[in-house]
Amino acid sequence: MLRGVTLFFDRLVQRYLPDAFLFAILLTLIVFGLGISFTGSSPVEMVSFWGGGFWDLLEFAMQMALIVVTGYILANSPVVQSFLTKLGRLATTPGQAILLVTFVSAIACLINYGFGLVVGALLAVHAARQVPAVDYRILMASAYSGFLLWHGGLSGSIPLTIATEDHFLSDTIGSIPITDTIFSSMNLFIVFVLLVSLPLINLWIMKSSGDTSKNNPPLLEKEDAHEEAVNSAASSMTPAERLENSRILSWLTGGLGLAFIIYHFIQNGLDLNINIVNFIVLFLGILAHKTPRRFLNNVTDAVKNAGGIIIQFPFYAGIMGMMVSSGLSEQLSLWFVNISSDFTFPLFTFISAGILNFFVPSGGGQWAVQAPIMIPASLDLGEDTAKTAMAVAWGDAWTNMIQPFWALPLLAIAGLKVRDIMGFCVIILIWSFFPIAFGLLFL
Repeated sequence: MLRGVTLFFDRLVQRYLPDAFLFAILLTLIVFGLGISFTGSSPVEMVSFWGGGFWDLLEFAMQMALIVVTGYILANSPVVQSFLTKLGRLATTPGQAILLVTFVSAIACLINYGFGLVVGALLAVHAARQVPAVDYRILMASAYSGFLLWHGGLSGSIPLTIATEDHFLSDTIGSIPITDTIFSSMNLFIVFVLLVSLPLINLWIMKSSGDTSKNNPPLLEKEDAHEEAVNSAASSMTPAERLENSRILSWLTGGLGLAFIIYHFIQNGLDLNINIVNFIVLFLGILAHKTPRRFLNNVTDAVKNAGGIIIQFPFYAGIMGMMVSSGLSEQLSLWFVNISSDFTFPLFTFISAGILNFFVPSGGGQWAVQAPIMIPASLDLGEDTAKTAMAVAWGDAWTNMIQPFWALPLLAIAGLKVRDIMGFCVIILIWSFFPIAFGLLFL
């Protein structure tokens, strides 16, 4: 039976789930039709909403593209390849590889979601090389499953937003400290259960999968030969080539970057936002490659992996524009509020956030859409506003397991398509509903 469930979802996704870009196109058309049908918006208005929002995620798209590019660059450096190889050697069997990758990815995502996506994908690549018998698709799905925990961790955008003094709902609920959200007993329970159970669920998926096909991990370049060629040709280099192969320039540039990183943490404490993570990975990559030429050679290869992100994110921004401007997202949230009681309100908030996440796959953006509806409703029902906020946060994280938006950076590093992992992620989605729902209802 268990094997049949795994095979069913894997084959279903392999057969019917289109490429991630086509998934974004289909969502665009669905939201366009829903907006006309349920909000009274005209086709012309929906087109204007779509086009008006199309470029709203440019900054975020650049951030995510840099996650892929800088992660690839750092991964290709000899020192990181050596470290990840040693870490991957902790696993000597397919089962151990699954457990290792899931746990490390989950811990990394609790620290920072961007950091976790890169670390999980890179570790999975190296673990697959150490244990060739493991199913690479399931291993990468295990790496992505750790992303389920991000919104309950230190980089959760919703709990961090409401912890600031001047957030947009501060007049209504004030600032809510992270001790009431991230470090609440409810959230710690959910995080602990998922942290323990996800590796075991992924191990069960691996054992119950009857597909013996394997996808080979992408090749990372070896630079020893390049360095030997540079050393042998050093005497005949032009001045420009000497600059390109100068270690001093890399040390100076990397040292400047490290100085800012130290300054940042001294001034801001443990502030691991996506920009500082990209900054750290970028300048570590510059140092790890030793010369500008070796660094630039890897940049050329790395940018090839970011194409899907660059093209698809504007379409998701257009979807968000239609959802918000037409009022469709507001109608969805209000419908769940109307069917809720004081007991079921956190659960229905969570479910509504999970559905809305398909169309507004950004934690901060989703909070801006749902908070003005859910927070007043929670106050009317006498519900804890901190729990309401975390219900939205967990709903946003929950359906990421079957929404390709956040998987794009990982898939680019992995060299896989969305259909390769989503069948396994459906099982993660189903299982994770139960501990999250229990925590929201009873803790």
